[in-house]
Amino acid sequence: MHGGGCHGRLFVGFGDAQVLSGEAFVLARDIDARLQVCMINGETLYNFHKTVLVLPVLNYRIAKLLLFRKTDKLFGEKCLTLHADIIWYIMTKKNCANWVVPKGKKMTEKDRRILAFQEKGYLVPTRQLIKSRAQIAGIRESGKINTGVLDYVAEHIKAGVSTADIDKWVYAFTTDHDAIPAPLNYEGFPKSVCTSVNEEVCHGIPSNDVVLEDGDIVNVDVSTIYKGYYSDASRMFIIGKTTPEKEKLVRVAKECLDKGAEAAVPFGFIGDIAHVITEQAHKNGFSVVRDYCGHGVGLDFHEEPEVFHFGKPKTGMLLVPGMVFTIEPMINMGTWEIFIDEENDWTAVTEDELPSAQWEHTFLMTDNGVEILTR
Repeated sequence: MHGGGCHGRLFVGFGDAQVLSGEAFVLARDIDARLQVCMINGETLYNFHKTVLVLPVLNYRIAKLLLFRKTDKLFGEKCLTLHADIIWYIMTKKNCANWVVPKGKKMTEKDRRILAFQEKGYLVPTRQLIKSRAQIAGIRESGKINTGVLDYVAEHIKAGVSTADIDKWVYAFTTDHDAIPAPLNYEGFPKSVCTSVNEEVCHGIPSNDVVLEDGDIVNVDVSTIYKGYYSDASRMFIIGKTTPEKEKLVRVAKECLDKGAEAAVPFGFIGDIAHVITEQAHKNGFSVVRDYCGHGVGLDFHEEPEVFHFGKPKTGMLLVPGMVFTIEPMINMGTWEIFIDEENDWTAVTEDELPSAQWEHTFLMTDNGVEILTR
């Protein structure tokens, strides 16, 4: 059984010193799935339940963006630095019994190791995040179909193809394999795949009006449901010959994913992944999008934990064998800041409209490191 009374808290800081001292706002997801602003010590600073700022968190990432905009208007200068650059889950020992040994079950060495981290105040997973062998087998089969979809796209994508064509390929291949495209109708998303071209960061909606041209770079993000199991991956495609700058961006984005995977080790932390991704992007003159992140996956489209790509070592959730999650860094040529296309309320675009690139895999954490379940 799982111990109750433990809720994830998003930490939004005003600088490193305040992050370390805990003097900052905390966004807390409470039991009825609403957002409120509190202090770390639990004292309510501002309660959104009493205002028009109550936001459902069905689409948690978009809710965060809306919250940032509205708090900025509400608090004015006090929230000028309320950005997503320092966002971490904070679980205090006081209310954070995530890992519980079921009554009557003998404690294992794995239990002892996780509990030791929990006692020190680190964020650890719940038992529900550790997938069973049967679940892993199901996710792996879903991942094979997901990879097959992307392989098909790779064989056929070229100049003159519309992103609506890609959507048709994805739907046909997926359904021909008795699977379901996870994005289709997800929270109102109208298509079977996300196609993000050039300055589009993510969640691009396929269209007959978007025809690929030589020099374009495009991210194709595919997610598959097979027999109730979810998988998720994306690849970058260069259409014809592009500029050296775009080629470098696509290459470095892949390097960021690979280095993030190397940093993901059993009983390491999500922040370790974020740190190496940040270093790799910055040393090449690029930035890391901070408004979106990877996520747990397998039994649902988006599960805990949130896998940040910008941050510091030994922060975020402890990585335990049996966890399944994505790493999907979005790397921008210019600023990390983005905006959401007002015409569709989905597509994220770089603030300076310079290109962006992203690669994504679904990973299984094992006793020896990560296994790639999708490519």
